[in-house]
Amino acid sequence: MQMSFISVTSLNLIELDHPGSFLQHFRGRKNRCYKLAVRSVRRAFVRSTKARREKKRFLRALWITRIEAASLEHGLKYPAFISNLVKSQVELNRKVLADLAIYEPKTFKSLAALAQRRRQEGFLAALGDGKEPEGIFSRIVHHHY
Repeated sequence: MQMSFISVTSLNLIELDHPGSFLQHFRGRKNRCYKLAVRSVRRAFVRSTKARREKKRFLRALWITRIEAASLEHGLKYPAFISNLVKSQVELNRKVLADLAIYEPKTFKSLAALAQRRRQEGFLAALGDGKEPEGIFSRIVHHHY
């Protein structure tokens, strides 16, 4: 007599090939007629795959909206805020920044102040010593900080 070994993973693969475990969630003929059931299960899997991608896009847009709203409260637009944080070598992703904006407003305020300072340093570096070379017309507005 020969014994065969069946692992749990192989049983799971067999169950996944047969849509029976997924059918009970459908209504009407979709859980009783095999052809309709298989079609419904495949569509459900395709939709869930697309929904996972859409969820990532939606969450990124939500994080950006939250960061933008919080940075506008501190006087910075979103692109300037992010670019100045990158120049300051702050490597926080958008999810963490959005969470800081909601749950740690003082920390976010200090990050906004850091970005604002970096922005002002960039303006002062662009101005140089405040004198334009001879014969050059500049539209840079001189701010005194």
